[in-house]
Amino acid sequence: MNRLTLAAIAAAVVIVTAVSSLFTVHQTQQVLITQFGEPKRVIQEPGLHAKIPFIQSVIALDRRLLDYEAPGEEVILNDQRRLIVDSFTRFRITDPLLFFQTVGVAENGIRGRLASIVSSSLRRVLGNEALLNVLSARRLQIMNEIRDQVNREAARFGIAVEDVRIRRADLPEENTQAILSRMQSERERVAREARAEGAEQGARIRAAADRDRTVLLAEATAQADILRGQGEQEAIRTFADAFQRDPEFFGFWRSMQAYREAFSEGGETRLLLSPENEFFRYFRDIPGSTR
Repeated sequence: MNRLTLAAIAAAVVIVTAVSSLFTVHQTQQVLITQFGEPKRVIQEPGLHAKIPFIQSVIALDRRLLDYEAPGEEVILNDQRRLIVDSFTRFRITDPLLFFQTVGVAENGIRGRLASIVSSSLRRVLGNEALLNVLSARRLQIMNEIRDQVNREAARFGIAVEDVRIRRADLPEENTQAILSRMQSERERVAREARAEGAEQGARIRAAADRDRTVLLAEATAQADILRGQGEQEAIRTFADAFQRDPEFFGFWRSMQAYREAFSEGGETRLLLSPENEFFRYFRDIPGSTR
C-alpha cells in the first residue's frame, strides 16, 4: 500500500471523525448529550458544538411553544350541572435533562402525562364552580387557576405550562334538550302573560273609550236640548212680541199658514165645516167678494 492510499484513508478517517464530533444547534432547539444512554450535558445556545465521536449521542428537543388538545370530557359542576368540556394546553420544555429522565425523548410521552393532569385539574376547579361562573367573565379567572395547578404538577416533568383554555363547553345532549324545553315553556309562559296583559289593557282602553263616548254623547245631547229649548223660547218670545204688536196681522198670518197646510196640493185632508165657520172668515172678508 503506497503512501497516497494511506494519506487518503487517514483523511477520510479525520473527516468522518470531524463530522461525527461536530453538530449544529438550531435556534428552535435545545440539545441533550448522552453517552451510552446516560445524560452528560445540556446545550441550549444555538451554533456549532462538539461531542465525543461515536460515543456520545445528540438528542434534540423543541424549545418552542408546544400544544396539547384534550378530548372532550364530561365534568360535574358545583350546582350538579354536567358539561362537556374541550380544552387545549400550551407548554414548553424548560429542563431537557429532567424531561429526558421522566418522560424520555418522545414529545408524545408528555402529552399522555398532560392528559391526566389537565383532566384532574379541570374536575377539581370546575367541580367548585357553578354553570353561571363558567359562562361569565369569571371564566378567565377559572382558567388561570387551572393553568397554575397544571403548571405545578407538570413542573416535575421539566416543562412549563403557559396557558390552559376551555375551547368549548357544551351541555350533554339530554340536558340541552331539557333546557331547551324549559326555555320554550318559559317563553310560552311569558307570551301568555304578555297576551293577558295586552287583553286587560285593551279592555281598559275600550271601557275608557266607551265611557268617554257616553259622556260626550250625553253632554252633546244635553247641550242640544239646551240650545233647542233656548231656540224654542226665543221663537215663542218672537211670536209673542209679534202678536202683541199687531194681533190682527198675526191672526191673519196664522190663518194663512193653516190654509196652506189644509189646502196644499196633493193633500189628503178633508174638512167638513160650515161656510160661516170662523176658519173661513178671511175668505168671507175679502174686499169685492160676495157671500
